[in-house]
Amino acid sequence: MKWIRERDALIAQTLAFVQSVAGKKDDFRQPDTATAPPVLTAEIVSVRAVTVALEQAQSEPPPQIAPTPQPLPSSPPRMAGDFRSEMQTRIANFRKHQERFEREREEYCAATLTKLRAAIRDADASPPARK
Repeated sequence: MKWIRERDALIAQTLAFVQSVAGKKDDFRQPDTATAPPVLTAEIVSVRAVTVALEQAQSEPPPQIAPTPQPLPSSPPRMAGDFRSEMQTRIANFRKHQERFEREREEYCAATLTKLRAAIRDADASPPARK
C-alpha cells in the first residue's frame, strides 16, 4: 500500500518541520526593523530520508512522553471496522442512487417513445388536408 507509506512520510516530514519551527521559536528575537530585514530560513529534507527515518522510528519502541497538564480535545480514534462499515454503507447508498437514476431514465425513455409512436400512428390515420 504505497499511499500509506506516502502518508506516513508526509506526517513525519510535517512533524520534523513543526519541531524545527518549535525549536527555533525560543531563539526568536524581534530584529530592529530599521537596520536589518527579517531573514527566513528553511530546512529541505528529502521524502526518502524522512521515510527511512520513519521506518527506523517504527522499528524502535516509542519514547515515553510526559503527560500534558491539559489534554487536547480530540475526536475518538476510528476503528478500522467503523471506517470499513461506513464506506460500505456509502457505497451501497451510491449504488441505490445510481440505480434510481437509471430506472428514471428508462421510464422517461419508454414514456417518450410511447408518445412518439402514438403521434406517428395518429399522423398516418388521418390523411393530410388538401388546400
